[in-house]
Amino acid sequence: MSHSVFLVGPMGAGKSTIGRMLSQHLGCDFLDTDNVIEQRTGADIPWIFDVEGEAGFRERESAVLAEMVEKNSVVIATGGGIVMREENREMLKKQSSVVYLTATIEQLVERTYKDKKRPLLQVDDPKAKIIELYNLRDPLYREVAGYVLVTDGRSPKYVVQAIVDLISPEA
Repeated sequence: MSHSVFLVGPMGAGKSTIGRMLSQHLGCDFLDTDNVIEQRTGADIPWIFDVEGEAGFRERESAVLAEMVEKNSVVIATGGGIVMREENREMLKKQSSVVYLTATIEQLVERTYKDKKRPLLQVDDPKAKIIELYNLRDPLYREVAGYVLVTDGRSPKYVVQAIVDLISPEA
C-alpha cells in the first residue's frame, strides 16, 4: 500500500479501534490525530479544550492533519470534528482512501456514554449532543469520503475486512 487510509466519522464509530487493526492487517503504521496532539502538547484533549477552547484545539488538529496528508502507507484515525474546517475537508478530499465509519445514534450513545475524555459530551444530555453533532457533521463526512461503512452490529474484524475489500484495488 503506497497511499494512506484516512478514517473519518463521529465519536464512537470505531475509528481508533478499526484503525489499529487495519494498520496491523496492512502491515503499516497507525496514527490517531487526537493521540498525536496529546503527545505533542503533553496534555489530554479535555485540558486543551479547557485552556485553549475548541478553536485552539482545531488549530492544532489542522496542523497535524497537514503533516499526515504528506505521509505514505499509514492508517490515520481522525477526530470526529476534523471535518468542521473547510481547509481540513479540502485536504481530505485530495486523498484516495477516505473511509467514513458511521453507526446509529443508539450505538454512538452506547459506545461513548461512560467516556469522560470527550469534552463535547460533558453536557446534561449527551444523546442530544450526539444527535446535534451527527446532523451537523454527517454531510461533511460524506463530502470527503470515498467510502461509507456502517459499523453497527459488526465486529471490528468484519469492518477491517470490508475496508480492505473496498480499497484493495488501490492498496
